[in-house]
Amino acid sequence: MPDACLDGQLLDASTACIPITDEGLLRGDGVFEVVRLYAGRPFALDEHLERMAGSARALRLQGFDPQAVRADVARLLQAGRPGDACLRLVATAGGRRIALLEALPEMPPALRLAGVTYAPPRILDGVKSLSYAANMLATRLARERGADEALMVTPHGRVLEGPRQAFFYVRDGALLTPPLSDHILDSITRRRVLAVAGARERATTLDDLADAQEAFLASTLREVHPVAAVDRISFAPVPGEVTARVAAAVRQRIEAELGSRALR
Repeated sequence: MPDACLDGQLLDASTACIPITDEGLLRGDGVFEVVRLYAGRPFALDEHLERMAGSARALRLQGFDPQAVRADVARLLQAGRPGDACLRLVATAGGRRIALLEALPEMPPALRLAGVTYAPPRILDGVKSLSYAANMLATRLARERGADEALMVTPHGRVLEGPRQAFFYVRDGALLTPPLSDHILDSITRRRVLAVAGARERATTLDDLADAQEAFLASTLREVHPVAAVDRISFAPVPGEVTARVAAAVRQRIEAELGSRALR
């Protein structure tokens, strides 16, 4: 079964090639999205393509065509039965389109986070660009300290998000999350949590987490992933009552949306 589609051509990912002069490779100049497949069905594909198109406009990428990407996705999924997997979509400044099937990563039951200092680049607000080195470095720095993942915090102490995940926490019975105005990504799974759980946006510091009872990360691949600790702050039990309830509600929402929409 082909596991990649490059500019409309089905290929084995191990043999698919792009020129080394492509600006997406040389400068990280391009955009991407990762879509989760449930039994071969993409969840929230329309929203992912809409956000990808917005990222392309923000980067002034010429010639980006979301309908061509959609056709690539359909061609790739119709070529086989990928089951539960993730679908990576890439568009480069060199004009290449890539759709790539990947296995879902293995994940621990709960995560230990380490705060990593990070200053969001204002010019890339809301953009999922290929320039992801800072995010990946944050994860590596957290793991060097014995954690599973990073929690990115501004130099002034404002909690933002994970390198690839939205961050939520429970304090005094309220489900809270840092606001988009703090220059975090408008995560598609974050939207679902806000919709099903009544979470509120609130500017957050590490000191606020000292009084929190629960925390979790939310993302396309993780859905709702419990957090056991942030630096020296521990949460118990894991998952907490609110986290478990939100995880069930998000999964129910996903199943309902997949059941009500034909695969396109």
